[in-house]
Amino acid sequence: MAYQAFDLTGKTAIITGGNSGIGLGMAEALARAGAAVCIWGTNEDKNIHALARLHATGAKALALRCDVSDEAAVDRAFADTVSGLGGIDACFVNAGVSGRGPSPSFAEMTTDEWHRVLKVNLDGAFFTLRAASRHMIARGEGGSLAVTASLAALEGAPLSAHYAASKGAMLSVMRALAVGLARHRIRVNAIVPGWIDTPMTEKAVHGEAFKTRVLPRVPARRWGTGDDFGGIAVYLTSDASGYHTGDMFVIDGGYAIF
Repeated sequence: MAYQAFDLTGKTAIITGGNSGIGLGMAEALARAGAAVCIWGTNEDKNIHALARLHATGAKALALRCDVSDEAAVDRAFADTVSGLGGIDACFVNAGVSGRGPSPSFAEMTTDEWHRVLKVNLDGAFFTLRAASRHMIARGEGGSLAVTASLAALEGAPLSAHYAASKGAMLSVMRALAVGLARHRIRVNAIVPGWIDTPMTEKAVHGEAFKTRVLPRVPARRWGTGDDFGGIAVYLTSDASGYHTGDMFVIDGGYAIF
């Protein structure tokens, strides 16, 4: 008999930034494991395409247009998700933006660029986590929150200080919430991707410089893909992770330790 704890039948999850890359990889795995899934994204065409892939699994799924940097939009999207799918068991705070290239030095960075990144990556995460925690506390059935951070939170990123700041903050917020929400049976963890081939990174990882200088430093000898994040999403949504909170899951093909 299969290990039943990974059966997500009856559970519902939200994935922000869920219409491509890491978010879609997580969403598809959750759907195949039996969960109902709602993805949030700002690109309507990508939302439609991603929703078709989720429906192809036979899962109940929704796709909502939501700019997570807009506080009111997040609250509306959360309410619409609950209305469409019922109580939320897991929320993956995955939506984010990177610095615009070519990146300036920190001394040359504009205030607008600094705030552009933090508005989505930090404020958007706050709005989403707040909505999810309020819902889970009121519902009284516990739940799972997960944030997508980055190796930039752990290593020096001289041309992406604003991105690194936002992702480092995610690790601190995760730890604070893991302690503060444990009494409500809400567990909180962080996923830390390495170099992943996504729409956000495709120009970099397919460039010659990255192939010759970065890829040889990845012990797995390949870039990660969105599918590499399906397993951790299923685990964190499932009952198997019921006593696992305040942790950081580095998924990078061994890059950080090499």
